[in-house]
Amino acid sequence: MPGFELFGAEERKEVNDVLETGILMRYGFDGPRKGIWKAAAMEAAVCSTFGCTHAMLLSSGTAALTTAMAALGIGYGDEVIIPSFTFVASFEAIISVGAVPVMVDVDDTLTLAPDAVRAAITPRTKCIMPVHMCGSMADLGALQDICAAHNLILLEDACQSIGGSYRGKMLGTIGHAGTFSFDFVKTITCAEGGVVMTNSKEVYEKCDGYTDHGHDHKGADRGADLHPFIGYNFRISELNAAVGLAQIAKLNQFLSIQRRNHAALKACLADIPGISFRRIPDPEGDSCTFLSWFLPTEELTRAAVAEMKAKGILAGSFYWFDNNWHYIRKWDHLKHSITLNRLHPDHQAAIMAQANKDFSASDAIMGRCVSTSISLLWTPEQLQTRGEQMAAVIRKVMSGQSVAV
Repeated sequence: MPGFELFGAEERKEVNDVLETGILMRYGFDGPRKGIWKAAAMEAAVCSTFGCTHAMLLSSGTAALTTAMAALGIGYGDEVIIPSFTFVASFEAIISVGAVPVMVDVDDTLTLAPDAVRAAITPRTKCIMPVHMCGSMADLGALQDICAAHNLILLEDACQSIGGSYRGKMLGTIGHAGTFSFDFVKTITCAEGGVVMTNSKEVYEKCDGYTDHGHDHKGADRGADLHPFIGYNFRISELNAAVGLAQIAKLNQFLSIQRRNHAALKACLADIPGISFRRIPDPEGDSCTFLSWFLPTEELTRAAVAEMKAKGILAGSFYWFDNNWHYIRKWDHLKHSITLNRLHPDHQAAIMAQANKDFSASDAIMGRCVSTSISLLWTPEQLQTRGEQMAAVIRKVMSGQSVAV
């Protein structure tokens, strides 16, 4: 899955361009940098590659979500609907702008269940934030209809689905704004980084200032910039941007390998009685970073996970139901609203009320789900062996018979 698997001469060349100038910051120092502007070049590449009008590169995907919400006017008292299966950054960013994360159930797409979204809307709802988990997309058609009917913002967290699409449009470019993460294990890596994509000039200009202490970046002298509003420091370095600039040029190569390996692994498992696969709203748009599969019950799924671990073939497969980072079940720090800085009591109470709801519908999905990451480095022989080993374990569990692996 991750671009770091194919890290090489291209990335070193881009980084060395920066090292040779000694200018590691993305702004200023126009003369000494000798025309080297890696962050600006990466932003232009994002726009041309994914089909958006504006892109703002940042220090992380979390910073991108926070910045996008601020630029979209999401803040105190607002509610943002997100799935119960996501990464912790989704609710961290919401809380950081003073809003309330409203978690709702997922369905067999592993993303927001539209009926659950509709049921969660209140007069305080400001935004629906689908999270395109594990390489594939939410039911964006249904969510767009809901947003239009209730005059809500659609903010895409596409951090895990770089290169995916929905009905011909790239994920992250369909809502009012969208975000990618470029951390070390994403499809494209900057080591650390993220981006906000939007087709709104107003949203972009707000992102541009917000990420750099409120600088308006309209003057020739950085020190003379005006500050129309308070901002923060979410800047990316030229070194990180340089890595991403090399990686984005390889995206089609990465996606081609992922899709080939995904199809081959799925073929190894597809004829096993009782196994099923994640429902994908637009199969042509799956970036194929993971193959997500289900067994009929939580008990059988746990048995398969345990057997894969015992056979030494669990690495790269994730049982999200027991995962500390990605599913509501293990988020005790959120359920108890444990923060280092004090929150307003009303804000804290609202967070806890949302985090401690009944998520049994999600449990019924996630308790049966395993996601296997797709490596870019598998040889055909390694892929075939992995598929056969996984299939043998699943058949053994499903039949209750002993199968050698």
